Amino acid sequence: MKHFWLTALLDISESLRARWFLLYTTVFGGIIVLLFVFGLTESRIMGFTGLTRLLLTYIQLCMAILPVFVLISTVRSVAGDKEAGVFEYLLSLPVSLSAWYWGKMLGRFLVIFLPVFLAMVGAVIWAIWRQVAVPWDLFALYTGLLIALAWCFLGIGMLISSIARSVDIAQGTAFFIWLFLLLFLDLILLGVMIREQFAPEPLVLIALANPIQTFRTGAMLLFDPQLVLLGPTAYVILDLFGQTGFLIWSFAYPLVLGTVCAVTGYVVFRRGDLL
Repeated sequence: MKHFWLTALLDISESLRARWFLLYTTVFGGIIVLLFVFGLTESRIMGFTGLTRLLLTYIQLCMAILPVFVLISTVRSVAGDKEAGVFEYLLSLPVSLSAWYWGKMLGRFLVIFLPVFLAMVGAVIWAIWRQVAVPWDLFALYTGLLIALAWCFLGIGMLISSIARSVDIAQGTAFFIWLFLLLFLDLILLGVMIREQFAPEPLVLIALANPIQTFRTGAMLLFDPQLVLLGPTAYVILDLFGQTGFLIWSFAYPLVLGTVCAVTGYVVFRRGDLL
């Protein structure tokens, strides 16, 4: 357990010195600043005012930005150390492979999630200072969704990093997966549904296998319980899951998917050629 925590602290210290972390923190901190500058806490759009509107906009931006930052930074973990020859030094130390792998994953999760969460905390502090109402229930639920999303793509990134033979291959694969999940999957499903006239239920279930789509729909459900923005698809989702059931799915599915990918990555990492 001692080696586990030391590995986590080592990964955190390395990440804090990296340029990508400075850019990562600046992006999410800058988003919150810009949202305040544009006065979203004082506007009224579709009946949403105060911090609710700001959190809603922030979550939608995180949906597109957070996964690619997580993937690109995480895939360098195993593949980068393998290219640099770190494992030759690692295997000479009394550190187990499990402590190194899971400690590295925990450290990377903390580095990834804390800037996103601290930006939201900063928004809450500003709202309290300006005497703006703070929706604490939404704040807690959005925090949970962000934890699930970050953990999901962290697990996917660790799996890619364990399989890839080089950093270039790992980063290219990560970028393609992010682009596919973000842009192409829904368009492909929509085209298949129109052309083949499939039943909507299986296509909706396939779409919800996309963690980004699940996150987006769960975030919508928190401020629009009827999912009016989704149109007729909302009837299929609510009939299949119900409001409470889909919220549980929004939290549980990304966490389970990320854990399965991380465990698979560990098995590949342990059985693979470390040198």
